[in-house]
Amino acid sequence: MRYPPSFLDEIRARVPVSAVVSQKVKLKKQGREWRGLSPFNAEKTPSFYVNDQKGFYHDFSSGKNGDGFTFLMETEGLTFPEAVEKLAGMAGLPMPVETTEAREAEAKRASLGDVLEWAALYFEAQLRGPAGGAARAYLAGRSIGETDRARFRLGFAPNERHGLRDHLAGKGASVEAMIEAGLLVHGEDIVVPYDRFRDRIMFPILDRAGRVIAFGGRAMQKDAQAKYMNSPETPLFHKGATLYNHHNARKAAHEAGTVIAVEGYVDVIAMTAAGFAQTVAPLGTALTAEQCNLLWTMAEEPILCFDGDKAGRKAADRAIDTALPLLGPGRSFRFALLPDGQDPDELFRAGGPAAIAEAIGAARPLVDLLWARETEGARLDTPERRAALERRFAELARNIADEALRRHYSQELIDRCATLFGRSRNYPPRREQRSGGGGGGRGPMRRFGGNEQPSLRGPVTIGASLARSPLFRGEGAAIAPREALILLILLNHPQLLLERLEEIAALDFASAEARELLAALFRAADDGAPDEESVAREIAAAGLEAFCARLAGMGAHASLWNVRRGAATTDAAESLRQALVLQHRVRALHKELRKIEQRLADAPSDHDFARLSDIQAQLNAIEGTEAMLDGFGSLSGRTSRSL
Repeated sequence: MRYPPSFLDEIRARVPVSAVVSQKVKLKKQGREWRGLSPFNAEKTPSFYVNDQKGFYHDFSSGKNGDGFTFLMETEGLTFPEAVEKLAGMAGLPMPVETTEAREAEAKRASLGDVLEWAALYFEAQLRGPAGGAARAYLAGRSIGETDRARFRLGFAPNERHGLRDHLAGKGASVEAMIEAGLLVHGEDIVVPYDRFRDRIMFPILDRAGRVIAFGGRAMQKDAQAKYMNSPETPLFHKGATLYNHHNARKAAHEAGTVIAVEGYVDVIAMTAAGFAQTVAPLGTALTAEQCNLLWTMAEEPILCFDGDKAGRKAADRAIDTALPLLGPGRSFRFALLPDGQDPDELFRAGGPAAIAEAIGAARPLVDLLWARETEGARLDTPERRAALERRFAELARNIADEALRRHYSQELIDRCATLFGRSRNYPPRREQRSGGGGGGRGPMRRFGGNEQPSLRGPVTIGASLARSPLFRGEGAAIAPREALILLILLNHPQLLLERLEEIAALDFASAEARELLAALFRAADDGAPDEESVAREIAAAGLEAFCARLAGMGAHASLWNVRRGAATTDAAESLRQALVLQHRVRALHKELRKIEQRLADAPSDHDFARLSDIQAQLNAIEGTEAMLDGFGSLSGRTSRSL
């Protein structure tokens, strides 16, 4: 039986090669590919690779390679029709029936492809010719030159009712084929079908193989009824299952390791000009489940880049709701919301590639956008309203089909609510018995060398004496309390530096002396794990002995025992982890707060006011967590800005 190419393409789109191979080979993710032991040769070192973006596997030990069909034929001894039938079942597609009607339908598809290709060539020629002068000028004003026009096969549809129809008829295309391809408008009340696209800049829409399947047209007249118009649904074109520029972005996405989705044709062209060739766009509709799956065939965490206005934020919200049931390990999204109401094209023309790179680099995970959507502007001043928010998050998390990911989302949202409502992450605290002996102690305690000391496995409270001590009041040293806490732990437990090297290196201390001390600690770690001797040597070389003495004085009265040198390393490590989490969280919030305040000073907006309120609520919640290490704030009346 001969299978239509469109049917085989649909199977390949729905069933990644890794899904076929993983039934026989244990695969492990390595970069953008999957790796495993050869199914063809016995080996101890994996030399078998699968690349879903390119749609093939390669076995270096045997030299065999191919797609999902080939793999089944090689490993199960199936014939090609049997492999097609098996993969069609995995894809949820009914097998085509070889009938006269089916053959005629496939022949019609091929002829429609020819008609659409002829139309694309016609539009391109019109853009280059005298009729396309105004369209070329418009494109030049949008910084779209000849190179971009050729790369994306841009064209122009003249303002004629029968220009395209007559041209295609001269090449042998029937009126019926033109209608079925979506190129002519027809109906019972229309005696003579006429061109659908007139006086429009034309954007050909291509399938994954680079074949023209439809068009998008941008009106030249400002008062046109529809600024953008797409082809209708046809046997070749299904708008919700197609991405603009998919054929070009596949290779670029593989090389870049990610794919970016923007909102419009011109945005795709601008992003490509800015160096982001891995950019696609849905076709004037909200992102669909089919389009999500197409994006995931190119990258595990596509970036959805939306305009920085209310419409862009609504589009992001709709994308979240569409994506939630489809999420799973290795299947999520990040969101880049552009600044100041700009779209990618405007941002590129205003700031160049660097501005685009900055916006993409600041993309936030889906959970952040979900959290912001549900909390921005929300009044949470009563128990009932807080309970309603928690219930809403529980309902949203239940939409996630993957059990493990659903559990992690639920816990993440519970943790964020706890912080926002002014509780610790471990609220309410668990009651534990003292280890050894009776007494039924209530506090979380355990023995260390015969002495009872507070465990850091539960919430870690800070005593009243510490709250009054210089460590948190900042007396005698121009250093923020959290910076002092982190440095004291590292000074007394220098071996912890290497365990959290990246997090510590990313710290942005406000105090110049704190930054100098941190640099000295890193120098002490140049030749391996730092010890007391190497740390002391670097401190002396940097002239920081007096500063370290002040730090020691700040902690002299601290009841938080794990700051001290004699504390168990595991507990000091847990305290350091919590302090680092808080430091990074507060710094990030203040950085975003300053940007929003600047934008509000220049151009107030409801979105920025809502985000400002959200950030301030989070900072207030951190301040009000009753001095727990996971969220202590200003214990001595200092404002959150001073932290």
